[in-house]
Amino acid sequence: MINLSIVIIIIIGAAIFLAIGYYLGTKLSTHFINKQWEEKIPEYRKDAINRSRAGLGGKFSENLAPYFPNFPYHPTELRWLGGSPTDYVAFKGMDNDQIEEIVFLEIKSGNSQLTKREKQIKEVVEKKKVRFEEYRVDEGITRGEK
Repeated sequence: MINLSIVIIIIIGAAIFLAIGYYLGTKLSTHFINKQWEEKIPEYRKDAINRSRAGLGGKFSENLAPYFPNFPYHPTELRWLGGSPTDYVAFKGMDNDQIEEIVFLEIKSGNSQLTKREKQIKEVVEKKKVRFEEYRVDEGITRGEK
């Protein structure tokens, strides 16, 4: 009987020891993880601010570029596409009522690169896979007829 009670005490002691170890381990690991985040948060914030500034600077440049002295198109020849999938379509010569060329125009600043989508547009235009279509709406639809 004594041997059985010693075994039970050892098992209970081991279970308590494991529970305390688990509790302390989770508390310590949580503390160290939180400490690492606290150390890295200023770095992440600074990076986010810099990226935001770069993005805002790019948007600012997109809107101002048509008014720079060396810009190749007159601002009235441009139609802004909202930056997606490209920034502008330029209708060169539209000021003189003589459109000579249509240009898909992407404006970049600093070290920014073309996105995958912008590269695809460039390739399609360079392969001359651009065309003009006319779509006519059925007049009955516009008058509400069925």
